Amino acid sequence: MQATARRLSVVSATCGARRRLIRVVRPTNTSTEMSSNQNEIDARTAKAVAAIRSAFGTAEDEDGATLFVSHHLEEVEASFWEKHCGTASPDPVSVLDILVLRSHWGDDDEGDDEGIDTFDFTLPDEATNYVISVRFDEAGEVEGITMES
Repeated sequence: MQATARRLSVVSATCGARRRLIRVVRPTNTSTEMSSNQNEIDARTAKAVAAIRSAFGTAEDEDGATLFVSHHLEEVEASFWEKHCGTASPDPVSVLDILVLRSHWGDDDEGDDEGIDTFDFTLPDEATNYVISVRFDEAGEVEGITMES
């Protein structure tokens, strides 16, 4: 059986005073839709990485990639840096070179089911729980970069 693309929809249900989110999985069998979504994921990944590099070191990015890099250069073991950067003390820009995409997801409050509103990047080998989170607006433009845990 051929794999199908899965799209998640979020439905809110009110149950007394509690609000509960219910995830509904609706399989989609069109490879065109999956390809189109993958193309958008690839485009946004590239756009997010470019935005991280552009913002790095600026005053506007002090709570984003700049904080992520400075924090991890101080906290991560030298052996990790040697493995991934070839030196125990990499320069800050080298840290950006080894970032990996951890996940991408949608804004559940708005019912987005494409899963491409926020892209989270981190260090390889599960070295940290922190991510550089890049948020996109409805037009697919970067609207913010922050460090999150």
